[in-house]
Amino acid sequence: MLTNEPLSFDDAHWMELRQKSCDRNSAFHNRIIAGTHEKLTYAEENTPVFLWINKEPGSFPLHWHSTAEIIMPIKNGYTVTMNKTTYHLKENEILVIPPGELHELTPPASGYRMVLMFDLSILNKCKGFPRLFSLFSLPRLITEETKPDIYDKERALLLRIAEEYAADGDMSELAILSMLIQFFVLLARNNDDTLPAAFPATPPTKQREYIEKFNTVFDYIETHYAEDITLESTAAQIGFSKFHFSRLFRQFTDTSFYDYLCARRIKAAETLLLDPNLPITEIALQSGFASISTFNRVFKKFKECTPTEFKEFNTESRRSASKNAK
Repeated sequence: MLTNEPLSFDDAHWMELRQKSCDRNSAFHNRIIAGTHEKLTYAEENTPVFLWINKEPGSFPLHWHSTAEIIMPIKNGYTVTMNKTTYHLKENEILVIPPGELHELTPPASGYRMVLMFDLSILNKCKGFPRLFSLFSLPRLITEETKPDIYDKERALLLRIAEEYAADGDMSELAILSMLIQFFVLLARNNDDTLPAAFPATPPTKQREYIEKFNTVFDYIETHYAEDITLESTAAQIGFSKFHFSRLFRQFTDTSFYDYLCARRIKAAETLLLDPNLPITEIALQSGFASISTFNRVFKKFKECTPTEFKEFNTESRRSASKNAK
């Protein structure tokens, strides 16, 4: 349970956590990079989280992965570039990188930072996940300036996650997952709280109505993304015109309705592509794409590779992992 007590680690404690986490990581993780795609695999079952106290000076060139990533510099800053935007992170600032985002990492000459990677699929069966899913449409920067109401709590959660990961106790995995859920629920609720600032002339009752309506929209998309849903039909679900709905949706999620829907369909397709027995055409239809050409075009836009390349790479990765395990 998160408390209000201040939490701070000195360099010696961070290096102790680094050593313990490195010892843990060497036993079960394997990082594979093919082109720009980095894949993180685990030999242990039910271990969807990887944490690294990184102090290496080398850069990570342009790459992407299907896991979400949280970066927090501890000593000196860190530079992250994605979507033609460069984030010069200061000490203790937090950046959430969505799955599938091409990004480049550049460290300073010295210093260290906390890197946390995790599989979002551990959350996607939870009620309310569609609302969390919208957080991953764009990178999220959490600082004292951008998120003053939750910054201290979010940072404290990450520090406690680092402690649990290094401890590697019987209940550590559950503790880490519970804190990750707290982390993103705080962020989602804070995003809700920022809506009134975007509509200063809107009465408070109407602002809350917007939030409730859009939560209904996220649930609707989660249930029907594989069907032939449109901007017009979704807007009608909550009684908005398509123009009013489109404007509010972008304000609420920082992305368009179409891109949000495509992102959800691509996420479904990623899971289906791991099945070697499913043909690409069937995967396209099950994910909500009306044609293979549209599926190929949208998938490459989001993932910088074709569905076939994605499928072949993951098939080969599983074969390699299976051979190494024997």
